[in-house]
Amino acid sequence: MPDLARRSASEAIGSALLLAAVVGSGIMGERLAAGNVAIALLANTLATGAALVALSLTFGPISGAHLNPAVTLAEAVRAQIAWRDSAAYVSAQILGAFAGVLCAHLMFGEPLVSTSTHARSGMTQAFSEGVATFGLVLVLLACSRHRPAAVPFAVSAWIVAAYWFTASTSFANPAVTLARAATDTFAGIRPADVPAFVAAQATGAALATGVFGWLVQDATRCAPEGTRDAERAQDSRRLAS
Repeated sequence: MPDLARRSASEAIGSALLLAAVVGSGIMGERLAAGNVAIALLANTLATGAALVALSLTFGPISGAHLNPAVTLAEAVRAQIAWRDSAAYVSAQILGAFAGVLCAHLMFGEPLVSTSTHARSGMTQAFSEGVATFGLVLVLLACSRHRPAAVPFAVSAWIVAAYWFTASTSFANPAVTLARAATDTFAGIRPADVPAFVAAQATGAALATGVFGWLVQDATRCAPEGTRDAERAQDSRRLAS
């Protein structure tokens, strides 16, 4: 496994490219949609989902391609990453996310830094973020355990779907939420609305981690002895790496 500096750099670069895709496609979509918000959102959704697959496949072998503090903390709770390493990951993700916003602004000739005025307030928005993050973390944890090769595609599929079935358009990522407060474009969020989003995301991630732990524990208890031994050996190999 690469050292912590390289893994943190992987998280920073991946997060920067993800935000460049999210913000940049939002700007492009809004400019080309001629006022049709549905078309702009569709463009934003497709670009984000495609970028997420590509970035997960690129940076997964290096750092795990968390690109999300909620995912990193869920993995730390499950002892899949050391707590001291998780702090470096989260810092890198946040810094990278802001760098990605600046990159998108430079590409489209927007002011380098602009405070968003896009209101995303109310219980429906916060609840939507809880649901989106709960689903994201649950999908990621389950696929990581049972079908690791499917993780990039499953996670991206969830995000693409959640863009459309949640009222908040599924940020589902505290680093993304913080960085999108620094862009007064289609993808932005008003700074005053950020705390509620982040709190809901943290709650959703914590619930998903707990629910997954319970589901897996119950499944392991019911499994044949040979299956349990194989799963314990697999977990031991993960921790050793």
